[in-house]
Amino acid sequence: MDHTTHVRLTEAELTPDVLEGATIYGPDDEDIGSVSHVHGMGSSAQVIIDVGGFLGIGAKPVAVPISQLDFMRDEDGDVHAVTTWTKDQLKDMPEHTDDY
Repeated sequence: MDHTTHVRLTEAELTPDVLEGATIYGPDDEDIGSVSHVHGMGSSAQVIIDVGGFLGIGAKPVAVPISQLDFMRDEDGDVHAVTTWTKDQLKDMPEHTDDY
């Protein structure tokens, strides 16, 4: 996928409604996970990525700073993000739990 033609999201667009469900691509355009949910808004938000599993079953949620992801829209308007992390690097991160 050629991400150079995709439109980067503005900080105002970095909201849970826009980001949830977005596919995360790692090096070499490998599909490494998807956005489960977001804590906070804008540049200080934490993005919870479901890594591994199949169709959402057995996936491990990990929290990453939104600043480590480059969110954009493709030609069809679908939101996705690119990162330098690999799937294995994300799997090695501590599991995120929602403690409310």
